[in-house]
Amino acid sequence: MIFTKMHGLGNDYVCINCFRERVEDPPGFARALCDRHYGIGADGLILICPSKVSDFKMEIYNSDGSVAGMCGNGIRCLGKYVYDYRLTGKETLSIETKSGIRNMHLHIQDGKACGAMVDMGVPRLNAHSIPILSEKDLVINDPIEVQKKNYRMTGISMGNPHAVIFSEEINGISLEETGRELEFHPRFPERANIEFCHVTARDRMEIRVWERGVGETLACGTGACAAVVASVLNDLTDEEVIVKLLGGELSVRWDRKVNHVFLEGPAVKVFDGVL
Repeated sequence: MIFTKMHGLGNDYVCINCFRERVEDPPGFARALCDRHYGIGADGLILICPSKVSDFKMEIYNSDGSVAGMCGNGIRCLGKYVYDYRLTGKETLSIETKSGIRNMHLHIQDGKACGAMVDMGVPRLNAHSIPILSEKDLVINDPIEVQKKNYRMTGISMGNPHAVIFSEEINGISLEETGRELEFHPRFPERANIEFCHVTARDRMEIRVWERGVGETLACGTGACAAVVASVLNDLTDEEVIVKLLGGELSVRWDRKVNHVFLEGPAVKVFDGVL
């Protein structure tokens, strides 16, 4: 079986072309391949599949084998793969995901895709649709407690659940402890991705991300989108923001006229291999 290792700002994936390969047990396969000691090592597994409703279908599994509804870095990697390996000659693509169809425009340089602008869709703010257990419809600047510490979170779904927490200091936080506790907090029936954010200007912020089913990652596209939506809802930033993550920067814009979030960033091939 041939695979390709790719990443978006260090958020890395093993990509399998399911037009020619067959994966029998995707969750188990993801756990084995993503293991950084006994496998290839990655944050997740991306299966590139045929689709009856769009150009391609993306199936994505976290490193623990759980299904991911959507991934902003992963979908850019998929776009680069299908263009560079000549599965398509189109620069504008529609991709079927578990969270719906997402459209993206590839950036081409020297005949290869180097990144993309992705329409990440409508941010879901209703507590039930995220889901977050709450007596209120919207979860904005809402208190939550872990390890006897009080935080304030804003809940958003970008195809997967996010809890965004703003703080003046994010580098000193132990995400291995706090992130894990928050991910499994009883208010999140499907667990949650956790973002700790520090706003540095109306158009810039820094974030650290604890991804559901993965742990702390160098970057998270849906997390960056959720952070910008949350910062606008809390009147901390404007609608277009440069988001600095551990692995680099993403550009995020929440166009409130159409209520869609747009994400722009790079995609990089690391290497090909054979299993």
